[in-house]
Amino acid sequence: MDDSGRRVLITGAASGLGAALTRAFRDRGDDVLATDRTVTGPEPVDLALDVTSDTDWAAALVEVERRWGGLDVLVNNAGVAGGGRLDVATLEEWRWLTEINLFGVVRGLRTFVPLLKRQGSGLVVNIASLAGLVHPAGMASYNAVKAGVVALTETAGHELAGYGVRVAVVCPSYFRTNLVESMTGSDQLVGEVIGRLVAASSLTADDIARAVLEGLDAGEELIVPDEPARAAWELKNRDRAAYDAVMRAQAAKLQEV
Repeated sequence: MDDSGRRVLITGAASGLGAALTRAFRDRGDDVLATDRTVTGPEPVDLALDVTSDTDWAAALVEVERRWGGLDVLVNNAGVAGGGRLDVATLEEWRWLTEINLFGVVRGLRTFVPLLKRQGSGLVVNIASLAGLVHPAGMASYNAVKAGVVALTETAGHELAGYGVRVAVVCPSYFRTNLVESMTGSDQLVGEVIGRLVAASSLTADDIARAVLEGLDAGEELIVPDEPARAAWELKNRDRAAYDAVMRAQAAKLQEV
């Protein structure tokens, strides 16, 4: 994926990783259609696209076909932060996370897969999270929807390979972003913990964006773009007992409050 001049659509591009990915693709000479829920976010975008809106997705397809006649890269990046202990988080919070973080990706695929199949080419990049691979306590809803994105990506990769379409998923750990500002929920303790972890990270959205493009260049289908994420994922695969001990020690801290 080291060629340039591709036609790229990115969701959630007004801030955070979406804005960083927009810059990274454009720096390579790609033509990016930056989208977000509104066009008045921190960074300018080209098209309003609420990923929960079928109407907005249909309009995005019309714009892509009008502007380019096709699409080379679809980046399903838009998402929100959330979580909460099993007996604290509400069903409404579960539905909110699922509608945006999982069904937003589903809608993106359903909108553009027919076009990609007709082309016989393309790349879909789904932004998940380390939470899709490693599942800490207090984060059941977020873990579940991000694991769903990982599973959806693998399935889509198998299904679309015969059409010349590649699908990749990105699973970063905590990095400095405004994503936590979108976090709402009943479990204030978990929100505070996540906020501290994000604030303590030395990684920026630009760091993650660079690693994402490097992973795509290397043909990776599962991109774990930072060292803390790789270490956690490796521990789970190498020594499940040690991984479980770490996860349960973290869970015990939530019981102390």
